[in-house]
Amino acid sequence: MSAKKGYKIALVGTQSLRGQEIRRVLAESDLLFRSIEFYDTDVEEEFSRLSQFRDEPKVVNRLSPESLEGQDLVFFAADLETNRTYGALAKKRGFRAIDLNESFIGRSDVPLIVAGVNDHLLGSNPPLVSNPHPVTIILAHLLQPLHRQLGLAKVIGIVLQPASALGQSGIEELAGQSVSLLSGTSLPTKVFKQQSAFNLLSPTGPTDPSGFSAGERQIVSEMAIVLEEPSFPLSLSIIQASLFHTYAVMCYLELNKEIDLEGMKTLLHQSPLLKDSAADEPCSVSCISVTGREEIFIGQVKKENLFPGGFWIWTVADNLTRGSALNALEMAKALLAGPAH
Repeated sequence: MSAKKGYKIALVGTQSLRGQEIRRVLAESDLLFRSIEFYDTDVEEEFSRLSQFRDEPKVVNRLSPESLEGQDLVFFAADLETNRTYGALAKKRGFRAIDLNESFIGRSDVPLIVAGVNDHLLGSNPPLVSNPHPVTIILAHLLQPLHRQLGLAKVIGIVLQPASALGQSGIEELAGQSVSLLSGTSLPTKVFKQQSAFNLLSPTGPTDPSGFSAGERQIVSEMAIVLEEPSFPLSLSIIQASLFHTYAVMCYLELNKEIDLEGMKTLLHQSPLLKDSAADEPCSVSCISVTGREEIFIGQVKKENLFPGGFWIWTVADNLTRGSALNALEMAKALLAGPAH
C-alpha cells in the first residue's frame, strides 16, 4: 500500500484503556489513513455503538475474522482471548498486527519490540509483533545505552505500579476506595482484595516458590529478550501504589566501568526519549507531573560512593502513552514503511 494513498487501519478493543490511548495517538499522528475501522467483540447490532476519530463520529463494528482481511495493519487492545484468537489469523488472513496487551507472553514466534532498541527485528516483516510490559519499554530505553557503553554488573529495581495497570476496573476501585475511606462507607475490594487507596501493597499477585510474581518474572525475561542478553543482571520487585497512572522505578545499578555523576547525567542526556524535568523545574519528576507525557523522565541521579560503579536513578513514565501507545505507533510506522506482507 502506497503511503500517498494512505493505509487501511483497524483497532480491536476500543473501550480498553490501551485502546482509548492508541486511538488518541493515531488521531494526533501524521499517518495517512485510507480508512480506519473500529471493532469490539460485544457489538451485536450494526450502528449500536458509536465512537469518534479526529472529531468525526465512527461506528464500532462487530468483529469477525473476515472483517480484518485486507487491512494493512490491525492494533489489538482487547481482552487476551480475543487478541490471541484474532492475532493468530494475521498471516493466514494477510494483514499485519500489533498486540498492545502482552497477549503472547512466552511465544518466541511473536517478537517483542521496543521501538528504538530492538526494532531491527521488524526488518524480517513479521505478521504479528507485540508490545512488551510497559516497565520493559521504560527500562530498555534507560538501561540499553548504559549497558552498551559502560557495562552493567547489577541492576535492582523497585517498581511502583499504578491502578491503570489493572485496567479500568483498577482505576474505578482505587477511586471508589478513596471516596469510601474519606466518607466512612464500605470499602470495595474486588480488584485489589484489600485496601489499596493511601497504601502500598506487595506482593501484587500469586508468587512462585522464590516469592516473585508472574509480572516480575515477565519483565526480567523480556529485558533479556529485548536487549538480546540472556543473562542480563536484573532483579526487581513490583509494589502496587495508590496511583492512577504512570510507573515509577527506582533503580540501583552497578557499572563495570567508572564514571562520575556529571558523566552519568551527560550520558543519560544523549537519549532523545530521556528527559530531566516534567515541568521545567528541578525535582519536578513525579507521577502526577508525568501523566500524559510522551517521554521517559529522569529525576534524581545519585552516585553511591560505598560501592564501585554504584548509582541510583529515579525514572517515571506514563504507562499508557510511552509504555504502550507510542511504542506501538512507532512500530506501526516501521512496519508500514517496509515491504508489503
